[in-house]
This record gives sequence, structure tokens and C-alpha cells, in this order.
Amino acid sequence: MLLLTSVANAADYLLYFEAQGVMGYSSAEQEAIPYSMNPEAEMQKPSIGIDYLKRFAGESGDMATLALQYRLAVNQIGEDRYQSEPQVYNAYLKMKTPLAYVWAGHNRPAFGLGSYFDSHGLLLRTLPIQGFGYDRDWGGGMYRDLSRGDISASVTTGSGMPARVTGENYMAAARTSYGVLSQDNWNLGFSLAAGKTLDTMGYIVRDSEPRRMQLAGADLAVLRDNFEHRIDLLVGKWLDQDTYALFYRLGINLDQEARYKIEAQPMYWKFGAERNFQMALCFSVLATSDLTIRTAYVYDDSTKDNRVLLQLYYYTPM
Repeated sequence: MLLLTSVANAADYLLYFEAQGVMGYSSAEQEAIPYSMNPEAEMQKPSIGIDYLKRFAGESGDMATLALQYRLAVNQIGEDRYQSEPQVYNAYLKMKTPLAYVWAGHNRPAFGLGSYFDSHGLLLRTLPIQGFGYDRDWGGGMYRDLSRGDISASVTTGSGMPARVTGENYMAAARTSYGVLSQDNWNLGFSLAAGKTLDTMGYIVRDSEPRRMQLAGADLAVLRDNFEHRIDLLVGKWLDQDTYALFYRLGINLDQEARYKIEAQPMYWKFGAERNFQMALCFSVLATSDLTIRTAYVYDDSTKDNRVLLQLYYYTPM
């Protein structure tokens, strides 16, 4: 980092303040809940934080990017008992090389829709957030943009939010895609991953013994007119259990400025002998340029839980 700073002719940065309030009601718990998923999960909880991005440039252009996204969340640990929980999302250094971009730190593994679709601030869950893979993981990776798509690969600890290394746990993943989403309005990707991973939820390690995983996945994103389609499919073994999971999200922007959006999301999975289906509906309003209000309804078939959620999400430059 000192070398990068000394040779940089220009260094630009962006700094954002992030805050959110989350409250809901669960029919299974029969009480109000100050979280969207469960108390152990990292998403979503009342929190405040920062999102920092700094670019290092030299005579030949951009050389590297440093990213840090940090939250201090309120975590419920018992009835009427709460504690603060530090949360680190992005924490990586990305370098530009002649062949590809290379990163090291806490970033998204190269697998599935979650490798490029950032949903850390949203109420609806992707497959990694639901527990099939990791939304963020510690390690390193690379990606390269091609004329008609991209390729990426990563080797991470297979522990998710906590940085845990037992000497055996790891996750190697690779993804290739066709279509440039920003130009073609669609992207089709295929992924492979293998390793021995830890059973974690949020910062809780539920099983410290690494479990075998071998997954293949396909994902598709299509943006057309006011409609957004996102599909994610994975099959194989996860935590030594035969697994398949399917996710589909339909988003409808109700106006040209995308200030009002309705989203519907069915999700189905099989994990070992467990089968489950979830259905979620979400309505979001961009109240101001900095404040988004989201309400959601989530039905979980295995627990027969009907959940109603409200989120106030504030994100503004500092």
C-alpha cells in the first residue's frame, strides 16, 4: 500500500455513510423481530456504517482500488437482550495487471449470480445469503472482461463472513459468462466450485469441521424495458449433502426513473432430506436520492412462517 501511494500521481476516493432500520413481525415467533432473516444472519439488521472506495492511479492510468465496507449492527442475543456486532463486507485490494484484475481480501467468490449482483442492502435473499455458498469470503481471485462476456476465478477460505482457516477448509470457484449486461441487457453464466467449507451463518461457526462441496451452477440476468429477470440454479453437494436450489426474481419498475419497484421471488431447494419453498414479495420506494423504503412479505413453507418486514435504508456521500 505504501508503494502504491508513493507512485500514484492521483488518488481519488468515494466515501458513503450507510444506515438502516429494520423491523418486522413473524407469525412463527409470534412477536416483532428486529431483523429480516434470523438473529445469527448478517442481513438485515439495524446498523450504521461506511462504504469507502479509493483508486490509485499513475501515468498509465488506474493501478489499483481499495474497498472497505463496514457496519456496526445491533444483534439480538436473547429476549430483550442486544449487543453490537461489527460487520465487514467489502475489504479488498484490487490490482490491474496486463492479463486481468486481481484481488485479495474479503470479496465475492466467483460463483453464480452473487459473483456480480450486489444485494447486501436488499431485503430479498439470494442463494448465498440463504446459506448456499457465501455472499462474501476471504481469499483472492481474478476476473477479466472479454468482448462478449467475462471470466473469473477465486480461491477463498470457505468460511464466509468470519476469517477461519483450519488448514483444510477452502473453496475454489470459477465462472464464465456470455453477454455484457450493461450493453446487451443480458448475461448468461456457468460456474463450477469445489472444496471443503465450513457451516457458518453470519459470524457464527455452526460446525468447525470442513465439509465437502462440489457445485455446478447456471445463472441468467435479463433487463428488458421495465422488467428485470434474474435466475440462479445450483446442483451438487453442499456441506456433504446432496443439494439443488433454484432462485428466480422478477422485478418491475413502475416508472421510468425506477423510483417505484415491485419484486416477486420464489425460491426452492433440497438440502439432504430437507426440502423447502419460499415466496417473497417486495415493494420499494426511492423516497429521496439517499433514502429507500422497502416493505416485504416472506412465506416459508417448512416453518409455515408468514413474515412482514419494513426497512429504511439510507445511503449518502460524505
